[in-house]
Amino acid sequence: MSTTQPSRNLGDILQEFRQHRGIMQQELQKVIVGQDEVIEQIFAAIFTRGHCLLEGVPGLAKTLMVSTLARILDLGFKRIQFTPDLMPSDITGTNVLEEDEHGRRSFRFVEGPVFSNILLADEINRTPPKTQAALLQAMQEREVTVGQTTYTLPEPFFVIATQNPIEQEGTYPLPEAQLDRFMFNIKVGYPTASEEEQILTSTTRQEKPEVRKILSSRAILNLQKLVGSVAVSEYIIKYVAALVRATRPKDEKAPKFVREWVDWGAGPRAGQFLIYGGKALAAMDGRFAVAVEDIQKVAVPVLRHRVSTNFQAQAEGVTNEDVIAKLLKEIPTPEIPKYGS
Repeated sequence: MSTTQPSRNLGDILQEFRQHRGIMQQELQKVIVGQDEVIEQIFAAIFTRGHCLLEGVPGLAKTLMVSTLARILDLGFKRIQFTPDLMPSDITGTNVLEEDEHGRRSFRFVEGPVFSNILLADEINRTPPKTQAALLQAMQEREVTVGQTTYTLPEPFFVIATQNPIEQEGTYPLPEAQLDRFMFNIKVGYPTASEEEQILTSTTRQEKPEVRKILSSRAILNLQKLVGSVAVSEYIIKYVAALVRATRPKDEKAPKFVREWVDWGAGPRAGQFLIYGGKALAAMDGRFAVAVEDIQKVAVPVLRHRVSTNFQAQAEGVTNEDVIAKLLKEIPTPEIPKYGS
């Protein structure tokens, strides 16, 4: 069916998008058992040009999930295994000195693995901050500077990083500036008993499930524009601003528990990502406008790595997720007037 018919309205396009998203989920679930919330959040990031940080203990199929996703999307895919001896040039690329047949020497740039559509940064917290920082410019500006030349990365471009929990030995916690570049910090949990049995049944056979390619890079760029066009009311904007500002202990309207438990709160980028995440959830559900529930659904993965609890909170056993859950209960939701049809 042609996608350039002038008669198609936004509602039809959104419904088609919803179907595409459902097919993507079905294909992914041929390989990945469960993890519906994780998959939904990764999709939301992809359709809003966001990056994801997947956090969980080894063996929870984080790497398999991303590599399978790359097979479903008709996109370039590179994987970097982060190790303590990895250098920044191993990621971005380097200038190589070459000599031609006349004996003239010149430098030629050899691209690193960052020049791809989906970059899997595996175990990103196993490498020192100098190498972690090689991704900063790529994630924010979508370009890489080597020597005196700046190279543009291909579109679309996503970094999906995985990390093991910080308390494990031999890890380097990500700097706050780099954490803030990730749209979502997604916790990958253990499977349920029935899911684990299903995993053991399907993975101990010799069969390897085949997945179909669903979307091309051009289709993804078009869908990113579509998600960007989802409406956000002034009520949602006010709610997001109130939620983000309430995480800051020095803000005059911050609740008492935030002042007691939080060292520093989220910046304006958190508000942008809350709205982007809300738009993605609305579009994936075939809806024209962002609802309060969409914002509340993405609040934990967006704010989890942007709110730092202090020693008092840790002594009382309060996590940053507890703080966010309490905020969602305390910040009043906007009264959105119902318009007649």
